Amino acid sequence: MKQRFATSILLLALLVSLRPAFAQDKVTVTSEAAEGLDLIAVGQLFKDSANLEAFEKALNDPEVGINNLDLDDNGEVDFIRVVEEVAEATHLIILQVPLAENEFQDVATIEIEKEGDERYNFQVHGNEVIYGVDYYVATPDIHIHRWPITGFIYRPAYRPYRSVFYFGSYPRWHRPYRPVTINVYRTRTVRYTGRTTFAVTRTTRVKTASKVRYTSRTSTHVKKKTTVTRSGSGKTTVKKERSKTTKTKVRRKP
Repeated sequence: MKQRFATSILLLALLVSLRPAFAQDKVTVTSEAAEGLDLIAVGQLFKDSANLEAFEKALNDPEVGINNLDLDDNGEVDFIRVVEEVAEATHLIILQVPLAENEFQDVATIEIEKEGDERYNFQVHGNEVIYGVDYYVATPDIHIHRWPITGFIYRPAYRPYRSVFYFGSYPRWHRPYRPVTINVYRTRTVRYTGRTTFAVTRTTRVKTASKVRYTSRTSTHVKKKTTVTRSGSGKTTVKKERSKTTKTKVRRKP
């Protein structure tokens, strides 16, 4: 009995001594830019969409309220275009903001791979510039094949979706609107984020995403940036920076 008690004390002491080493690997990112687009809400919107065209429209609908991004800090919510790349049974869906002519900032990618007739892996991967390193939103739901949009993009003879919209050319239904405060944003997106379908993780679920040939786009027009430094205590310090360049107004066609 005494020997077991001594062994337990030794193991407890060992775990305590190793705790700082594990804590240093923990990263918590609070990004001013990321506060404008909750990827849990994005995942839920994707799940409920019939196809990528409908998803793109809902993503930019102020009545839906999921998009509150203003990366160039011009006082208007950025339009997010959707571009899809496919390699075999893996789909990479890029959420991308056009900030100037030939200037794009990738915000996140939605990644899906098919492993069997009814088995898929799914995740939303936040762009490192906006969300920091290894920021994923995933779901334990193994019935992804039942989502309407999954059946749509995996149907025979499917052609990948590429948004026809770009900087200065936006859909007629789109109207500029101003971003709201973070408290208002969280209140109006709680109907998406309040569900338990998705959760934030630091581990990738989609192993074949690298098979898709695509180079991430980063724009110098992003004025809301995040600098992350890890402390020895395992806490993460986030420094917010703003560029001093002049604001760029986005022209939209009527």
